[in-house]
Amino acid sequence: MNRVRKRAWIMLVFMGILLGGMGFFLYEYASFGASWSTLKGTTAISGQVTDREGVLLLDTYNGYDYADDALVRKATLHWMGDRQGNISTPALRTYSAALKGYDPINGTYSGTDDRGVMELTISSRVQTTAFQAMNGRKGTVAVYNYKTGQILCAVSTPTFDPDNVPDIAGDTTGAWEGVYLNRFTQVTYPPGSIFKIVTTAAALETVPGIEDMTFTCESVYEIQGGKVTCERAHGQVDLKNALAQSCNCAYAQIAQLVGSENLQKYAEQFGILGSLSFDGITTAAGKFDLTGADKLGLGWSAIGQYTDMVNPCQYMTFMGAIAGGGSAAKPYLVEKVTSGSEVTYQAEKKMMDSVMDEELAAHLTEYLRNNVQTIYGSGNFPGLTVCAKSGTSELGGGKTPNAMFAGFVADEQYPLAFIVVVENGGYGANTCVPILAPVLRECKAIMDGN
Repeated sequence: MNRVRKRAWIMLVFMGILLGGMGFFLYEYASFGASWSTLKGTTAISGQVTDREGVLLLDTYNGYDYADDALVRKATLHWMGDRQGNISTPALRTYSAALKGYDPINGTYSGTDDRGVMELTISSRVQTTAFQAMNGRKGTVAVYNYKTGQILCAVSTPTFDPDNVPDIAGDTTGAWEGVYLNRFTQVTYPPGSIFKIVTTAAALETVPGIEDMTFTCESVYEIQGGKVTCERAHGQVDLKNALAQSCNCAYAQIAQLVGSENLQKYAEQFGILGSLSFDGITTAAGKFDLTGADKLGLGWSAIGQYTDMVNPCQYMTFMGAIAGGGSAAKPYLVEKVTSGSEVTYQAEKKMMDSVMDEELAAHLTEYLRNNVQTIYGSGNFPGLTVCAKSGTSELGGGKTPNAMFAGFVADEQYPLAFIVVVENGGYGANTCVPILAPVLRECKAIMDGN
């Protein structure tokens, strides 16, 4: 009897192991089956990647065949990747199974003659325009539709032609520094004065009568044994003109009225500190931390220096939220995937949580429009109601500052939010407006059907 009981227990143990193993396999299959189907050694992926207008960017049917135009190859490198695998392409990996034709029941089911097609939201025309406008400088230029979420342009530089790879490892000039990074999604920057939009919003919300106050700028504002400086003395300025003139001294004073706790609260509320996830991509997280900051640190932080860091993609969507009355669509890159005649993936618009009420968004829109009308020049953006703020972010160590420019188009027909970052570019508006202007013109032409 004991012998029978013992054998029964052994059988139960074996059955438990078997069932556990089967359960683990099913879990792994459900979770990673799509990835297994595209591993080397399995059937080759039959796929093409195109832009929004059907221009071929990449054909993976027989290796990696890139676009015919070298400019397009360079302008889209950080989305297509290189043959050596140095540049990550999470969007291509995320939808590789859909491109091939896969589901958990049938496995890989597209025939070898049925090439999958992945259609992206970006325009090769806008990409090349942005790439040429950067003129060899490092940084990023990005534009997206804040109503739909479609990314029309996201260029990262430096870049190279994947069909003519330079000697990056042997370079001693620094020209290729960070070339494998997508600066739009993977990098954070000190925002400089584009952060004054956050400080302005916090002031409008938390300081009673702030718009009736004036602040004195004599080019230097001394506080707690230190000082905040401006390029010139702005004299007496109110909040609206302080933003337009980008007066550091005024904003250091405004920051003392807002306070560390409120400024931290609004930086978090506006979502610029977190990460965005879309199409398998997760952006770098921003930083804003006033823990232990004194009044001088608070003043510098309010103008986008101190320890402040923002990710270009995340900050662009913040601009979209202002334009959208408090909320915007989440950005995305992949519009549709087909395998043979079957649509295996179709993007859907996803709205992000509201970060402010409509009244505050309208107030900020008025201020940012004033910046363009009085400082940057509306004539630079014909046919578009551009609202924006420039930034010149100091890097220290004798380095030339980064040039920043962020904003949106407040037109129903052209709902575009944008950001331009030029590393070591100097003064924000002078550097960035000539880059942005042709990019927005090209976006407008595409949206007009031209």
